[in-house]
Amino acid sequence: MDEKRVVLCGANAYEKKYYFNEKFDKIPDSIKDELHIICVLFTEEVGGIFTLVFEEDGSLSMETDAEEDDIYYDEISSGLLISEIRRNRQELLESLTLYYRVFILKEDPSVLLSEEE
Repeated sequence: MDEKRVVLCGANAYEKKYYFNEKFDKIPDSIKDELHIICVLFTEEVGGIFTLVFEEDGSLSMETDAEEDDIYYDEISSGLLISEIRRNRQELLESLTLYYRVFILKEDPSVLLSEEE
C-alpha cells in the first residue's frame, strides 16, 4: 500500500478480525463503534476484506478485496453496499474527511469550511 495512504479501519471475513488504526484514537467512541459496525456488517454480508482508507489528498476511500479462490465473495453486492454506505453515511464520511484534513494533515479549518460553501 502506498505510504501516503493511511488505513482508518477495516474488517477481514477470512480471519474474522476488525482493525482500527490507533493513530485515530482521539475519534469519539460512538464514531469508532459505528465504523466497527459498518466494516463488520460489510464483510458478513459480502465477504472478503473491507477497508476505509484516507488518500493523500485527505479524501476517504472504501476498498474491498477478496482472495482469488473465494467463490462466496459477491462483487456485485459489494459495489451496491458501498453505494449504500456512501448514501446513508454521507455525513459521517464527510466529518471523518474533515477530521483527517484538520488534525492529521494540519490544513486550515477556515479554508476547508469555505470550500464546502
